[in-house]
Amino acid sequence: MTAAGDTIVAAATPPGRGGIGIVRVSGPGVRAIAKAMLGKLPCARQAALVSFAAADGAAIDSGIALWFPRPRSFTGEDVLELHGHGGPVVMDLLIARVLALGARPARPGEFSERAFLNGRLDLAQAESIADLIDAGSTEAARAAARSLAGEFSREIEALAARVLELRTWVEAAIDFPDEDAEFQQNPEVAARLSDIAARFERIGAAAATGRALTEGLAVVIAGRPNAGKSSLLNALAGHDAAIVTDTPGTTRDVLRERISIDGLPLHVADTAGLRESPDAIEAEGMRRARAEMARADLLLYVVDAAAGAAPGELGSLPGNPPALVVWNKTDLAPMPADAAGIAISALTGAGMDELRGRLKAAAGYRDAAAGAYSARRRHLDALARAKSLFGAAQARLAQRAAPELVAEDLRQAHRALGEITGEVTSDELLGAIFAGFCIGK
Repeated sequence: MTAAGDTIVAAATPPGRGGIGIVRVSGPGVRAIAKAMLGKLPCARQAALVSFAAADGAAIDSGIALWFPRPRSFTGEDVLELHGHGGPVVMDLLIARVLALGARPARPGEFSERAFLNGRLDLAQAESIADLIDAGSTEAARAAARSLAGEFSREIEALAARVLELRTWVEAAIDFPDEDAEFQQNPEVAARLSDIAARFERIGAAAATGRALTEGLAVVIAGRPNAGKSSLLNALAGHDAAIVTDTPGTTRDVLRERISIDGLPLHVADTAGLRESPDAIEAEGMRRARAEMARADLLLYVVDAAAGAAPGELGSLPGNPPALVVWNKTDLAPMPADAAGIAISALTGAGMDELRGRLKAAAGYRDAAAGAYSARRRHLDALARAKSLFGAAQARLAQRAAPELVAEDLRQAHRALGEITGEVTSDELLGAIFAGFCIGK
């Protein structure tokens, strides 16, 4: 695949007022644009102090120009960067001048898309650029940097190579059926199967942690009025994010807070207490609470341990999303001995460390320092499919099934792994991925 033959331009720095603003240009028209605006083509990869000229020769601005000739550039095409003063008017004038010289506005993520299409990055590396920009913690940034450096891709490629080697052995048995029994009993085949299975486990664990760091966990706090939902939010946040009073129905709208636990981002929503109420505003708050519950990854259902649960209250909790019952106010009364859930006191902090651990486990989060990679849900889905297909092939081998069936399972597993790095992809998938990028990246 190769990128389109037109030239694109966009601001590579956020809009607004700043000391420096950068306009990025990529494509076959870069050299002509550089000569028209700068008077000459700068030396490759050397910063040059120049004046950026308008159509009438007047200076739009002065600043630094950098030219990266193809193919040794980010996109694999000729790239020009104009570093000027970071005011919105200056940036608009520079972009307008480049557009007048034949470029077109870049789509979101189009620079990274061209880097992928021109073989400068694989798809997992390209996605990690957006993850690095959006990183909400040091751990997330480090995981994205590992993926951008190609660590995740190299693990996937090594795994795919081993699956392919095994498939080659199986297909050789198809061609030479007299050697099928010998192949089935070959200890090297067993060793390869064990190695591949271990790689699936290790990569899957690292990717799950990376996905948790990248996307976080959507948590909804729900329960009856005065159960201590807002107190729990404040305890998790470490500050008074929500108003806490003894008056039932204090929380009427959804209150959102972003919280980090050991680098894991939690998107927490505190909701209105669930009860029968004639108050129209409170009823609307409960409707919104139920809507939030339906969208959550995890429901923290808070019960006042001192008051106990109402008859049938816990039996009516939804199965999707999964619910964790949090027995709060255990400084006043203990959690019932036969109850499921976790005992805490949002007031004293008792049980909060255990709750944080349960939240990390629910997100599939492990020690981020252990080499997590920036990963997304689609990566985990592809890994899960590949692992399942490999497991099917492994079972068929144990059952001495027809090698054609085993080879097909391995072919499909290899293809699923190729989806992660972009070796196997579609235009629809690329469009969906790069549409979420910044314009100019």
